[in-house]
Amino acid sequence: MNTMNRLYRLFEGRHGSLGSILLLAVILMVVMPMMFDIYRLNLAGRYLTYAFVALGLVLCWGYGGILSLGQGIFFGIGGYAMAMFLKIEASDPGSTSIQTTPGIPDFMDWNRITELPWFWVPFNSLTFTIMAVLVLPAAFAYVIGFAMFKRRVSGVYFAIITQALAVVLTILIIGQQGYTGGINGITDLRTLMGWDIRDDSARYLLYYLNAILLIGCLLIGRWVLNCKYGRILSALRDKEDRVRFSGYDVANFKIFIFCLAAFMSGIGGAMFTLQVGFMSPSFIGIVPSIEFVIFAAVGGRLSLVGGVYGALIVSFAKTMFAEAYPQLWQFLIGAVFIIVVLVLPYGLASVYGRYGHYLLTPVKSWLRERRANASGSNAGLKEKRP
Repeated sequence: MNTMNRLYRLFEGRHGSLGSILLLAVILMVVMPMMFDIYRLNLAGRYLTYAFVALGLVLCWGYGGILSLGQGIFFGIGGYAMAMFLKIEASDPGSTSIQTTPGIPDFMDWNRITELPWFWVPFNSLTFTIMAVLVLPAAFAYVIGFAMFKRRVSGVYFAIITQALAVVLTILIIGQQGYTGGINGITDLRTLMGWDIRDDSARYLLYYLNAILLIGCLLIGRWVLNCKYGRILSALRDKEDRVRFSGYDVANFKIFIFCLAAFMSGIGGAMFTLQVGFMSPSFIGIVPSIEFVIFAAVGGRLSLVGGVYGALIVSFAKTMFAEAYPQLWQFLIGAVFIIVVLVLPYGLASVYGRYGHYLLTPVKSWLRERRANASGSNAGLKEKRP
């Protein structure tokens, strides 16, 4: 009976049922590796890194009412942190790189920098790098959130400020070419602790690691939304003043969810660097940040799993349109986005919300029947006992 109850509850849930997360896990870890060759699978892994940002936006924007147009900042921080470690390893004196001063990145050598800068030195350690990937985006988000939310800056003003910060960071990275690689970014990343990340077997392993981390973030997001905090978060999105008058510190709730979204985005950026082999400022500015919002909007800004599907669907559509119609693909992507927003204001997840019960009704009926039979059998056994 307990087993049947657990199975039944898989298909129930207030925010992203475990059944939908389980279905996504099967698609990512079984179906897609069987369908795609290594090139397409690596491409799918790249798109899954965007899903981390889309998931964070669902939490931050969909449930918290905080529209951020600068999520590329946190994606880039995580990506650059991982790229710095990989570049130091690629610049090791024992490597095959051609440069005048061994032990420093090639772009520093080209800019006549002869010593590794102090802020690069800690990234010799993989442990420090992993901690930086997890902590730095959240810490930067905390600084932004504290400065904005404590002063009750919200709505379109907050969106514009985050967009401006993305532009500032992009300009800063491009301007400091000797320390950041400039507009080209940090490129030619080949190994992780001596392990060739360009090998096909490495790409398979990184794809699965990416999928596992994404499922873990989905479970974290579901837990957050299903606890008391999630209910308060939804309440302040709809009636912020009422929540404030109830005695809650609205700013702290906003800061937390903004930092959580940045934390997830940083993981996505680090995995992007590992799978693609470079990181550049083109993934930090306004255009990628708006694309991340489009992923969440198309998938459904009130659906955790929808954000993942949105990232995959829009990214694959973008690739297919670019291959088939090189001159028109941007217009086609824009048309798809406009149609989805006009017809489905809550994204593709609303289609599942309207019609998904037709798919799950047979499963639920079967589970309900089995649970009832199990209950009847247990009751019969109790009656037969002396």
